[in-house]
Amino acid sequence: MPETETETTAPRELTEPAARLRLAITRTARRMRQEAGSELGPASLAALATIERAGPLTPGELARAERIKPPTATRILARLAELGLVSRAQDPTDGRCSIVTATAEGTALLRRLRKRKNAYLARRMKELPDDDVAALERAAEILERVLEGERR
Repeated sequence: MPETETETTAPRELTEPAARLRLAITRTARRMRQEAGSELGPASLAALATIERAGPLTPGELARAERIKPPTATRILARLAELGLVSRAQDPTDGRCSIVTATAEGTALLRRLRKRKNAYLARRMKELPDDDVAALERAAEILERVLEGERR
């Protein structure tokens, strides 16, 4: 797929800091997934979290929210349903479609994984000086703002 100019062009002075930030975020996310120790892959966990946060959802709504293709969403939902992490019900407004909701087991799994990830980060942050912790808190606020702007 050819890249567009906006995908490959960045202000020169921001390219290197953006690359370092991307790598740090990627490595941190990978390490937190390892700490959480789930048998589910990142795409399935992300889908389950989206269903919990924004659900109930149709498979199409999940695909749009996760920016994945509908057949991928269907496969992920089949696996989550097989594990008892989501339940499906017929859409009352469109009988051809289903509505997916996180089960109590799915919500409990997310809670446990989040707790493990939070504990890992808290242990690592405890080793830092107070001004570094404050800088990370500020960075979290900035990243939230950056991501919020993407949703508009």
